[in-house]
Amino acid sequence: MFKRFLLILISFFFYKISLAQIKLNNASFEDEPSDATTPHGWFIASPMTTPDILPGYWGVYLDPEEGETYIGLITRLDDSYESIGQRTSAPMQEGLCYSFSLNLAHSKTYAGFNNPIKLRIWIGTSKDSKEQLIYESKIIEHSSWKNYKVNFTPKAQSQYFFIEAYNDNPSKPIKSNILIDNISNIKPCAKV
Repeated sequence: MFKRFLLILISFFFYKISLAQIKLNNASFEDEPSDATTPHGWFIASPMTTPDILPGYWGVYLDPEEGETYIGLITRLDDSYESIGQRTSAPMQEGLCYSFSLNLAHSKTYAGFNNPIKLRIWIGTSKDSKEQLIYESKIIEHSSWKNYKVNFTPKAQSQYFFIEAYNDNPSKPIKSNILIDNISNIKPCAKV
């Protein structure tokens, strides 16, 4: 009887852990506005990444959706793109449904990088591995903030989260930008 009770208690404990919210460090990209600077809590996740902490640089003056700053990522004519990532506060469990939201916009005046593009979000098991694409936005053409919701189910336990600027036409590289702010906590999907 005691073993059965202990097994139920342990199962309940791990179930509650799996339902806990997963946090991103500095999910609103709060830092000193600066060009070519990765905001604290994030790391560079692709070569030639030089994200900008905005507003106030490169002709971008849109007010933040939340807090004081946000991030701008670009793609270039050599087909390079910018991507940043981080380790989440807890692993995202294989087979469980999760959800989060984020705010996206596009700047029509980003020092010549003015074309609209998509945002892609990946998860992975290590700092160097974008293993599962969990979100690809439509081309973001609006110059005011809009909120987007994301639902996903990890195929493997993952503790790394990556965001990247994405041109979906590699035969036509473009100078483009996407603005990102206010990523929410990653929560278990609501039960229906």
